[in-house]
Amino acid sequence: MTHNFEPFVFKVITASGSGSSFYLRDKKIFVTNYHVVGQFKNVSLQDPTGSRHLAQVILANPYEDIAFLKVEQDFEVPSLNLQMNPVARGEQVYVAGFPFGMPFTVTEGIVSAPSQLMNGKNYVQTDAAVNPGNSGGPVFNQHGDVIGITTSKFTSADNMGFAVPIASLVEEFDSLPHLVNNTFNLVCESCSALIQERSAYCNNCGQNIDEKLFDEPSLTDLAIFCEQALVELGVNPVLARQGHEFWEFYHGSSLVRMFVYNQSYLYVTSPINQLPMQNMQALLEEITSKDVEPYKLGIWEKEVYVSYRIHITDIYGPRHNEVKQNIAGLYRKANELDDYLAEKFGCKFSVHSLKNRQ
Repeated sequence: MTHNFEPFVFKVITASGSGSSFYLRDKKIFVTNYHVVGQFKNVSLQDPTGSRHLAQVILANPYEDIAFLKVEQDFEVPSLNLQMNPVARGEQVYVAGFPFGMPFTVTEGIVSAPSQLMNGKNYVQTDAAVNPGNSGGPVFNQHGDVIGITTSKFTSADNMGFAVPIASLVEEFDSLPHLVNNTFNLVCESCSALIQERSAYCNNCGQNIDEKLFDEPSLTDLAIFCEQALVELGVNPVLARQGHEFWEFYHGSSLVRMFVYNQSYLYVTSPINQLPMQNMQALLEEITSKDVEPYKLGIWEKEVYVSYRIHITDIYGPRHNEVKQNIAGLYRKANELDDYLAEKFGCKFSVHSLKNRQ
């Protein structure tokens, strides 16, 4: 394989999980599976540099399992070619994406069946490894052309991967000139008309429409609380989402993670420094004795963390404003302590710190 597929493939992140997508520069859209974005109308796209961008779902076709996303900027990547001719059995293919939310990965295989009937629709079947998180990403042929959109929704199919044929994607391109800017467009399953406003049926053909498709997914009370705290920090919660009740963002130079542990505790934590080569005993004494209340210092996998833990029940009681203030205070404490430990003990900044990039 001589092609570099990474520049074209972006991770899609929602409050439900993550998937993959690919950028068509000539159309200025990102393509993914509908089941990756679900009912979310705004999602986060992470580019190959790790930067995140707010993307709007401008077209959703649940029946074809295709969605188009738009970001209010262009990306300097080459144009992708789409393989319009039918693929052949035995053809070499490459599945590119983010399996299980991991870093960018490419798996290799062959086309097992060019047109496999599954649940009443035809898919390209391949023996390349496909896992949750690959969904929405591209399947390339040996020439670097896109032959399909990976889908991992058939979890019962062992050692088999499937892709939505590129022909289904091309059919959706006919809708692009008719899309209303900055508007969610639902494709009618029956006649392919675009529906912008909530309705129980298609005005064009009368097909029944599930009105829930126009609603945003409901967040848990805990997620709403945490995202309100992020908004008060000036952080866009959509860009911070990392999955179910899990957020990750930079504030100042420090990476901050917020997540639920064991369905009982809310953790907010930041990796601040790497362990030093020397002065280890002195550092350990400092970590165990230094008063940083309401926060705690600790060590995990050769890095020093400052963390805040609170029982979930406390966010619903009279302390909820105090909890929000402590969440906001953690990033300030992280930016203070990393300099302190670097100067006193010679600790390098965390591998996640933006100070390493200055």
